[in-house]
Amino acid sequence: MAKLSLEDKYMLYESSVQNHESDIDFINKEYRRIFKKLPLSLREDFGGTAAMACDWVKQSASHIAWGVDLDSEPIKFGRENHYKRLDDAEQNRMKYIEGNVLESRDFKADVVVAFNFSYFIFKERETLVNYFKKVREGLNDQGAFFVDLFGGTDACQELEEETEHDDHTYFWDCDSFNPITSDVQYYIHFKYKGQKYERVFSYDWRMWGLKELQDIMKEAGFSEVLAYWEGEDGDGGGDGNFYPSKIEENCESWVTYLCALK
Repeated sequence: MAKLSLEDKYMLYESSVQNHESDIDFINKEYRRIFKKLPLSLREDFGGTAAMACDWVKQSASHIAWGVDLDSEPIKFGRENHYKRLDDAEQNRMKYIEGNVLESRDFKADVVVAFNFSYFIFKERETLVNYFKKVREGLNDQGAFFVDLFGGTDACQELEEETEHDDHTYFWDCDSFNPITSDVQYYIHFKYKGQKYERVFSYDWRMWGLKELQDIMKEAGFSEVLAYWEGEDGDGGGDGNFYPSKIEENCESWVTYLCALK
């Protein structure tokens, strides 16, 4: 099976599934709406390359960030492709941590994020509760924990979705779903420079429901958990604008945020 270079692997991933500018704008907007001030410190859990954390510190001389991940490979890419592009002052305010998100830290942040559904790796409720408790411990008193999640009628269907980009094609492949345990196996494939690269990324997850996650966050001690929904663009798609909501219609596929307040 053909393999992508480290550089191409993460370049394709980031251009296909991440939009740090939108995420940061959303976090700033909601944090300011809730606490009447801007958040200055961010911990990016399951950060991989920590591209978002690197973008975070560019906002001002007062912004600081940490990127936490167990895997040295994406950290290496991040250091060489994101961290190196920061100036000296920004680098001093951005730290990589190669470690487990279940471990306690000696610092606190205004915001902790776990994006790209990364916490779905925790299949047992007890483990997820423990992780959420650790997150809460790591937040300042006026702290917020943001996660993204996805669902819809197609979320667990065994099918492969294809998205065309300027220089590559991205494939999101639901290979199997166990309705008894909610275990799901996803793969990401890419077609790049005329060749398809299979199973570049593999995700052995449990599908967690939105209400289920809200309950677990409250069990972990969070005072309030806000659910959001995306507005429509008029053509059946999302418009990129998320608003707090309590009642919505299900659809084939949706992606949204939860915000848990300390």
